[in-house]
Amino acid sequence: MAEPLISLKGVTKRYGEGTAAFQALKGVDLDIMAGDFVAVMGPSGSGKSTTMNILGCLDVPTTGSFLFKGVHVEGLDRDQRSLLRRRYLGFVFQGFNLLARTTALENVELPLIYRGEARKKRHDMAMAALDKVGLVDWSHHTPSELSGGQQQRVAIARAIVAHPDVLLADEPTGNLDSQRSIEIMELLTGLNQTSGITVLMVTHEADMAKFARTIIHFKDGLVERTETGHRPGLELA
Repeated sequence: MAEPLISLKGVTKRYGEGTAAFQALKGVDLDIMAGDFVAVMGPSGSGKSTTMNILGCLDVPTTGSFLFKGVHVEGLDRDQRSLLRRRYLGFVFQGFNLLARTTALENVELPLIYRGEARKKRHDMAMAALDKVGLVDWSHHTPSELSGGQQQRVAIARAIVAHPDVLLADEPTGNLDSQRSIEIMELLTGLNQTSGITVLMVTHEADMAKFARTIIHFKDGLVERTETGHRPGLELA
């Protein structure tokens, strides 16, 4: 039996002290296998965003363990967690978070600049990532010259350009209309299936969650239940 890529055991998260303390997570147990496509759902305050922040190495548990590839992340310092993020994780956000005055190609190159890659290698890797999202012909356009769906494709290309093991997507279709949302979900599903990248996605939209292989529901700081997605129009592997 393969070991989980990600494992949370008894994870709690408390903010504040004394009477002002808030217990965001109350003992989360969660295993995610490599290559899975996971949708995380739940009402506001359920703990899903706190959990995603921990999985993205942007926060640490108050108690409990977080293992990534067998490494206890809760024991890493800030610099070590930052290195883990750069090497293994890619992020996609609801608001795209593209630099307005730079081209699609330059936006996608950004993570590679932080990694110190040479200009030629950055260019080639960024163009390859844009090719995967179908935007090679738009590489020299700025965000203002792109539709919302195209901007999110650029953001996805930026997230995958360094070949991360895990893509964390926070409401990736939240700013898109229905048709563009389906296109983005089909793109993420394709990347998951063809590249083997593990996708963790927070969403409030049940129709979008069905594209995932696994749907995890949070409630009151705990995992309430887990179910299998349906992937409309696609066969489960």
